[in-house]
Amino acid sequence: MAALALLGSGLAGCAQAPLTSPSLSPTPSPAPSAASSAAASALAAQQAQPESESGWEDKPGWRLPHGGVAAANPLAVDAGVAMLRAGGNALDAAIAVQMVLTLVEPQSSGIGGGAFLLHWDGRRLRAFDGRETAPAAADESLFLQPDGKPMPFMQAVVGGRSVGTPGLLRMLAQAHAVEGRLPWAQLFEPAIRLSEQGFPVSARFQKLLAEDEFLAKDPVAARYFLDAAGKPWPRGHLLRNPALAEVFRRIAREGAEAFYRGPIAEDLVRRVRSHPVNPGTLALSDLAAYRPKEREPLCTDWSGPGRQPWRLCGFPPPSSGHLTIMQMLGMLPPVPAAEALQAGKPGADWLHRYTEVARLAFADRNQYIADPDFVQAPGGRWETLLAPDYLRQRARLVGERSMGQAQPGQPAPQRSAYAPMAAQPEYGTSHISVVDREGRAVAMTTTIEAVFGAHVMSDGGTGLPGGFLLNNELTDFSLVPRDALGRPVANRVEPGKRPRSSMSPTLVFNPQDGRLMMSLGSPGGQGIIHYVAKSLIGVQDWGLDLQQAFALPNVASFNGPTVLEAGQFPAATKEALKARGHTVVERDMTSGLHGLQRQGAGWFGAADPRREGAARGADQ
Repeated sequence: MAALALLGSGLAGCAQAPLTSPSLSPTPSPAPSAASSAAASALAAQQAQPESESGWEDKPGWRLPHGGVAAANPLAVDAGVAMLRAGGNALDAAIAVQMVLTLVEPQSSGIGGGAFLLHWDGRRLRAFDGRETAPAAADESLFLQPDGKPMPFMQAVVGGRSVGTPGLLRMLAQAHAVEGRLPWAQLFEPAIRLSEQGFPVSARFQKLLAEDEFLAKDPVAARYFLDAAGKPWPRGHLLRNPALAEVFRRIAREGAEAFYRGPIAEDLVRRVRSHPVNPGTLALSDLAAYRPKEREPLCTDWSGPGRQPWRLCGFPPPSSGHLTIMQMLGMLPPVPAAEALQAGKPGADWLHRYTEVARLAFADRNQYIADPDFVQAPGGRWETLLAPDYLRQRARLVGERSMGQAQPGQPAPQRSAYAPMAAQPEYGTSHISVVDREGRAVAMTTTIEAVFGAHVMSDGGTGLPGGFLLNNELTDFSLVPRDALGRPVANRVEPGKRPRSSMSPTLVFNPQDGRLMMSLGSPGGQGIIHYVAKSLIGVQDWGLDLQQAFALPNVASFNGPTVLEAGQFPAATKEALKARGHTVVERDMTSGLHGLQRQGAGWFGAADPRREGAARGADQ
């Protein structure tokens, strides 16, 4: 434990849980349940595919001698690199990246949404929570129809009803006030310039526009995203956003408060409350009252026979990411690449073990995890879900055949009074990783939830073409607030509450010397948890670099069918899983992993081949 002193009071004082991998027992499991039905398979497909695929681009990874930026669009990466070259630090760069992503990747994140940010200053780790909140006028019946049944999911998403109080800008301003170096206004300069001059519509952006059926119904969005004939702009079209440029100018000049009060706030609220089909309850008072939170990061030691000791640090609830990832990793024994991989892809034996522990972890996730300001952790501490004895007990449920659907465990003596949350889709998101020359680092996952969010666009009261999209974050709450017995779901809608998230910004440390080893994360709804876990396993257990790990085929179970990335696994692997009782669903699984990995005295940047991101350094 002496090495903890090297990490400073912030990391040494963060919530920590030791985690070693127990052996899996071949205890027989029950036969697959009704979760293997066609309905469950269809839902699993939705869960695995929050954003459409747009092709595959082989990427070599990037050598970055003094750190750099990894993000979802090269123009956004350039903005971050410009801040590093100007003498800014990792946080300054991340803010500049986010502002450009609001412009060039509006389907995934932006100032109308929220984010979780991990910041490492070389000694102290901090976690800034900019998650959206439910309006004060919202209650648990928000998504219930008059007959008591939940609204169809996309009916709930599109319109003002699903819009939560955006948290991104106030969170970034809070973090910048304590950790930033460059002036706030300077961080907006690249985004303002690109908004005025225009940016070329990318292939991915154009494909998502062409597939969307709801933007045309919002006048502001239709005016911006579609041509005079109502068709999406073609690839390469130079798209200008003068409304967003003016909004950015106001925020740069007046600070984040310009978003939460005055003309921008008034326009945002008006569009939510006056939506012609699905109005919401967001009020000016909700925007004025929103406060970001600084939370205690969760740091968990991950070790075991044949593994290099790592300390994985992630976000606590309302994110379920770190807890669910670490439950899976804690129940999964290390298997060397020679045994786990067949022709470079996970084989049936490893896939069986992995998806079984995923079922167990997701069962606990859906039972226990929600906003900690509203829901108490089992036994009063979230670390009870990661206790080695508890994970050994859970791992013994893994047998030779698939359990189909797992039941939640009991990590504390007191039984939960909550009902498990029923499965429903989760969407969107983007991820930014930055390491600067001084070793400061950011891992930030940011979102407006669904593709193009609530499909409601605000021009900030400017009257100019363009603007920014609003989130549909409230559909991350359970649409069904109570079960048939009347027991409440932990993640139900309540005024001022933050919806549970799967976002998993992750920083990896060497606990022996305190050095930062990696920064990574991904978009992908509930799939984020699997994408990050896959990458960690690929580097730790299989000796891959981060780019190779990102390129590994994706696989998931959300406590239902086994979902495999389409076209990635041979027929023999799929048949072997079916022989063990798995219901196998194949779908595109468009992860968007971005990260930085320490290599020797420098760094190595990686970007998911399934999207258009990149990594670059200030000295390139």
